[in-house]
Amino acid sequence: MYDERMYNMKKALITGITGQDGSYLAELLLSKDYEVHGVVQRHSTPGTERIDHLLQEESLAKRIFLHYGDLTDACNLMELVSKIRPDEVYNLAAQSHVKVSFELPEYTADVVALGTLRLLEAIHLLRMEDKVRFYQASTSELFGLVQEMPQRETTPFYPRSPYAVAKLYAYWITVNYREAYGIHASNGILFNHESPLRGETFVTRKITRSASRIAMGLQDRLYLGNLSARRDWGHAKDYVRSMHLILQRDTPDDYVVATGVTTEVRTFVQLAFSEIGFTIEFRGEGLNDEGVVTAIDADRVTQSVGEEFLSHARSLVGKAIVAVDPAYFRPTEVEVLWGDATKARNLLHWQPEYTLADIVHDMMESDVQLMKREAYLKQGGFSIYNYFE
Repeated sequence: MYDERMYNMKKALITGITGQDGSYLAELLLSKDYEVHGVVQRHSTPGTERIDHLLQEESLAKRIFLHYGDLTDACNLMELVSKIRPDEVYNLAAQSHVKVSFELPEYTADVVALGTLRLLEAIHLLRMEDKVRFYQASTSELFGLVQEMPQRETTPFYPRSPYAVAKLYAYWITVNYREAYGIHASNGILFNHESPLRGETFVTRKITRSASRIAMGLQDRLYLGNLSARRDWGHAKDYVRSMHLILQRDTPDDYVVATGVTTEVRTFVQLAFSEIGFTIEFRGEGLNDEGVVTAIDADRVTQSVGEEFLSHARSLVGKAIVAVDPAYFRPTEVEVLWGDATKARNLLHWQPEYTLADIVHDMMESDVQLMKREAYLKQGGFSIYNYFE
């Protein structure tokens, strides 16, 4: 049967749909009656956990489609853009781990920098400049060795990692194709954004997972790098809203998206442990800086983690459970990131709905439940592994 609503439906192509941002963006666009197409890499084990609830929802299944692809394969990208003929392209895929980019600099450049070029060139060669609107996921890591406080769209870039340098190319090639070929192409310079779906080796998720594990006796210590690094942390749900708003503007442009609040890593640690009733005090300096449990709130431990873990929590008072490991230092550190999103607030009418406290609560609530499953497996005699110590 002919369905006029389906015929007039906007189509979106999302690279990186299985990541944190891609999954939240897919959910947002489906709620706005889009037809959503996602690019996924072929792996021997499935990697769709973040979007399985969308794929399995009967009312959405006819509007979300997955395609094998890779940003390193120009022919594949050309075919996908030609076949899908999207109205909007959101380029979110990347090798996005900053520390790993020092170990995989060439691969990072190929995916992050040239991958963006390949997508833009596909739009250009297919003569779809007037049809497609293109969003490039840029990053606050562009500012690196920051030149002013806070950072805004006019702040000079000074990238400090292979990842950031690759993103710098992606940023400017997006601007270039906008100016050279008239593509509605925009950059969202997103500051750090977190959620329960954040990758497990990113610092915020590493903290919330480890805090949950330590409270349940599954892990002894949390090892981190630069505890004094400061970041402007927002919620990924807020930030994907900005991506959509950017492409709804008649005129393409580039926007900083940030909360305007910057916080030390050590403070994030304290907030995470506080959610489950632990008071952490940091003592020492440099490599000897460590987080010590100075008190617990028995009621809060019982309510958030469970009464069965209260005895263990009490045994941790006076012990150092957070330590510095030089292995997690970057060769070139980024000490402070602090964004000014005035332009996004004024032109996109965007503003964050989640506070940092909300973000930490969401992440801890989710990871406590996840680690309870691990604890029950251990109690049942099954082997579990401390991947994140």
